[in-house]
Amino acid sequence: MNDAPNAPGTRGATESAPPQESPVAQPEPQQPRKQRGGRNLPAAIGVGVGLGAVIIASLFVVKVLFLAVVVAAVSIGSYELTSRLAERKEIRVAQLPLLLGGVAMLTTGYWIGPQGAAAALALTALALMIWRMKEPPENYLRDITAGVFTAFYVPFLATFVALMLAAHDGPQRIVLFLVVTICSDTGAYAVGYKFGRNKLAPTISPGKTREGLAGGIGLSMLAGALLMEWIIKDGHWWQGLILGGCAALIATLGDLAESMIKRDLGIKDMGTLLPGHGGIMDRLDSLLPTAPVVWLLLAAFVGS
Repeated sequence: MNDAPNAPGTRGATESAPPQESPVAQPEPQQPRKQRGGRNLPAAIGVGVGLGAVIIASLFVVKVLFLAVVVAAVSIGSYELTSRLAERKEIRVAQLPLLLGGVAMLTTGYWIGPQGAAAALALTALALMIWRMKEPPENYLRDITAGVFTAFYVPFLATFVALMLAAHDGPQRIVLFLVVTICSDTGAYAVGYKFGRNKLAPTISPGKTREGLAGGIGLSMLAGALLMEWIIKDGHWWQGLILGGCAALIATLGDLAESMIKRDLGIKDMGTLLPGHGGIMDRLDSLLPTAPVVWLLLAAFVGS
């Protein structure tokens, strides 16, 4: 059958077939629109809206509910970081003292103040040192250093959110803190996507540009000026400009710092809990280092 001669005229027609009659590649199925870094944009927006609703609902109903949300986020973030350290570097951090220490830092910061949070951090470091003694001495110093770093980086920096929350106008301060930090990321993405040409830190985060940084700082300063004037008692617009600019700069550095950690670990995200965002730590990267800066500036401008 395969050796049968072609029908008359078939071969010639095939050889002289015009190019437009060649098979046309079928279009690939349309994929969900993705953000930079390959993230699913609709999923990211949906998760962001959901998280915002939870935050606002807990913040303006009972302040302690928002504190519980922060405790939960910090506990999950600490677990994500220490789990990645164990998987990629074989660094073992004791989970139980770190978890209890994080809860102690946030609650003492809210009810006692900075002194309570600092004491809880010191006790957490001591507990990590003692807990690790149950294991062989090899890599003791490495594991303890990683544990103390995690305790400082995640729950202790988050304690400044609890300190802002404890103020008489705590919900308003939290809103200001969240908005200026989010505006930093939003402004940087929008301006960088449209006008970005000069890389900010190509070896750490190739997607960030200097133009994007300027856009993030500008939008954060604008939001800070408006919110300081509108929702913070005795606040002034010029204070918001300073606060917004500092917050955007620190938020960017915090984002770069976590990018350094992830590159060192050889991973893209700290977790997979939040579709379109990665893990909890991937959302806390800019918020954590910004919290003490915003708390300090608010205390200086309008008191604590």
